[in-house]
Amino acid sequence: MASGSRRLIYLALVANGLIAVTKFIAAAISGSSAMFAEAIHSVADTGNQLFLLRGDTVSRYAATTTYPFGRGRAMYFWAFMVAVMLFVAGGVWSIIHGWERILHPDDHHGGGFVFSLIVLGIAGVFEVFIAFIPAIREFNKRRGSRGVWQSIRESKDPALIIVVFEDAAATLGLLIAAVGLIATQVTGNAFWDGAASVTIGVLLCVVAFVVAREMKALLEGESATRRDRAAIRTAILSVPAVANIERLLTMQLAPREILVNVDVTFDEGVDEVAAIEEVESAVSNVVPDATRIFVEPTR
Repeated sequence: MASGSRRLIYLALVANGLIAVTKFIAAAISGSSAMFAEAIHSVADTGNQLFLLRGDTVSRYAATTTYPFGRGRAMYFWAFMVAVMLFVAGGVWSIIHGWERILHPDDHHGGGFVFSLIVLGIAGVFEVFIAFIPAIREFNKRRGSRGVWQSIRESKDPALIIVVFEDAAATLGLLIAAVGLIATQVTGNAFWDGAASVTIGVLLCVVAFVVAREMKALLEGESATRRDRAAIRTAILSVPAVANIERLLTMQLAPREILVNVDVTFDEGVDEVAAIEEVESAVSNVVPDATRIFVEPTR
């Protein structure tokens, strides 16, 4: 994991932990299901950061006989667990709690309206300035001139994608909770509070689905990005001794580790050992993430 991504995880961990405590207090005072959903959301986000840190730690373990290519893909497993946590502990719970409020609106006691709004405002400041804006800056720095959705689909760093999605969902969730609280206060009908909780739950389920889909592809052995594959191919063909590339296979082992397996036809009479070393050097120079390169000469 890049150092920038790890810094974002720590920022999100601190922000979500502090916000969760204040939201639970506000939920207890106001009885708001939307506020309670937001509190659960913050707890889930806090747990998710711990999952990502665990994945980062395991992914750094050295290669062994049992794990000859290292354990870099552990990061993708723990990122998938983040999606599960978002779906179950965040989305489903919020939907169930909100639906109960819609069915039983009279149970809402409606206290602490002003305090709840203040908590949401403070949480919004934490989310936007401590977590979301730094995450967007890091994301924009990585994506360069590529489109947003293309960058999301091609990113191999789950920490960055998850933090961006989580913070975006958290910021939007705070707005939804505030709208639900205000509508309930104005109309005196707790239906709006429950509807806000359900909406937050649906939002979290959508985010969980997107994250799970991306991590599933990486767990199944997704190749390197199209840009990296093109760069690898160009680097190999730039070696004077290379006549042709018969087959190029890549697999993302970790956010910063790519496995490259290539079948190459060399010119007649060249020193294949020296040529292979030259190919490996050329690939490493243009794609530093290509940490494991296997060149097979063909006849």
